[in-house]
Amino acid sequence: MKRYLFLWHRWLGIVLCLFMAMWFISGVVMMYVGYPKLTPREHLAHLPPLQTTGCCISLAEAQRSAGREQPPDSMRLTSLRDEAYFVLGYRGAADAVINARSGERVSSISAAQAMQAARQFAPDVALRAAGLVDEDVWTHSRGLDADRPLYRVQLQDVEQRLLYISSRTGAVVRDATHNERVWNWVGAWIHWLYPLRGNWLQGAWHNTVVYLSLAATVMALLGMWLGVMRWRGKRRYRNGSHSPYQGVARWHHVVGLGAGGLLVCWIFSGLMSMNPWSVFSRTAPLNTAAYSGGELTPQAFTQSPAQLLQQFQASGFVPVELTWRRVAGEPVIVAQNASGASEVVLGAGPVMQRLPAELLERAAESVRPEGEVRKEWLNTYDFYYYARTEHSMLGHLDKPLPVLRVRFDDEAQTWLHIDPRSGEILSQATSGRRLSRVLFALLHSWDWLPLLQNRPLWDVLMIGFSIGGLLISLTGTVMGWRRLRRKAVHAKARQRSSPP
Repeated sequence: MKRYLFLWHRWLGIVLCLFMAMWFISGVVMMYVGYPKLTPREHLAHLPPLQTTGCCISLAEAQRSAGREQPPDSMRLTSLRDEAYFVLGYRGAADAVINARSGERVSSISAAQAMQAARQFAPDVALRAAGLVDEDVWTHSRGLDADRPLYRVQLQDVEQRLLYISSRTGAVVRDATHNERVWNWVGAWIHWLYPLRGNWLQGAWHNTVVYLSLAATVMALLGMWLGVMRWRGKRRYRNGSHSPYQGVARWHHVVGLGAGGLLVCWIFSGLMSMNPWSVFSRTAPLNTAAYSGGELTPQAFTQSPAQLLQQFQASGFVPVELTWRRVAGEPVIVAQNASGASEVVLGAGPVMQRLPAELLERAAESVRPEGEVRKEWLNTYDFYYYARTEHSMLGHLDKPLPVLRVRFDDEAQTWLHIDPRSGEILSQATSGRRLSRVLFALLHSWDWLPLLQNRPLWDVLMIGFSIGGLLISLTGTVMGWRRLRRKAVHAKARQRSSPP
């Protein structure tokens, strides 16, 4: 049996050690440079202030122009190509984009209009059109599917930023700086095996990542088991060492024992990042429709967009975007400025910094009135609610404090996190997602507050152990190459010695 364990570990290593070395190198790069994305902060920072002059058609007119029978699930007023537009979101369908002055609906934009959108994003920078693409190396995210094809515009700014603009709405949906593009070739692009995306291998991408990670996990576990079996603690081998190996093989053995456990955790947690076989999403999500307490009908809102803008501006706040929503049946209008700060109006009341706690708690209770509901206000981050650096995978998502956490006793044991500044449900965490937080985020990125809040300790440990994993992978690669070369030499020798 031991012989078969050695054979499995050896041949899996020959196939997979280069992949693992690639994962460790690219993982260190991803600690500091993430895959390109347009963050909410960047989006707001490049919007002009909304003007009251000539603004705007009514909410009722905007919804009629959308041409949909049902009310929208979301509604906001923003700027596209230096003009105000309503963006109405519908569940399971494309957004409806309505010119806030003329009421004209936008179904597609031209290349010239895409250049206008880029000029709004960077008004004092030289631009160059870079064509229309359906998907390229920096736009593999499925979140962009509703905006494809995408216009590309190259900015001649200091960061040599490449913009991607939706051909459906005219919104800038992604930017990629020169620094991000260069480092991602040895970062996220190869870490996530993105060479398999956007081509004829697209359908095989998910399973390829899953089964490579699974095989690498098995290989690493076998290596740990064999390493312990071959190590002599009190006694020594004839070579005077606790390890029977010499040279590269000894390095592989010793470093494997020292860092192999973390290598197993990293490879296994990488597998868990793919949600293999839907292990984290087997229960249906909680239906939160009752949280709003009513549809986004125009009758729910008494003030016009122009009146709201005037009200916010009179309080000294300069909105670049307005969002309409309902919370527990009450009309809520949220304004955000270019720095990402927000203020809110409840009904026809005054401008406020945050919504009343009683309103949010009442809205949360209505989601599942028949079950037990536990509510708590978080004023500090904890194991399940915390912020990451913006370039990390989910670091762009806002994690404000304080926040309302609501726990339900439904089948999925759902937790909601609700932002009092806007009334928005920030996240819905089922028991499966919380398990993923442990098996992926904790084991893979070491998302543990004592480390995240004490950098560079997190950096030193992550890089140090990544070097250990890289040494295990590279020594395994060298050993595999030598074995294959010996086999090739022996095969040629047998051919030469065999009779004609």
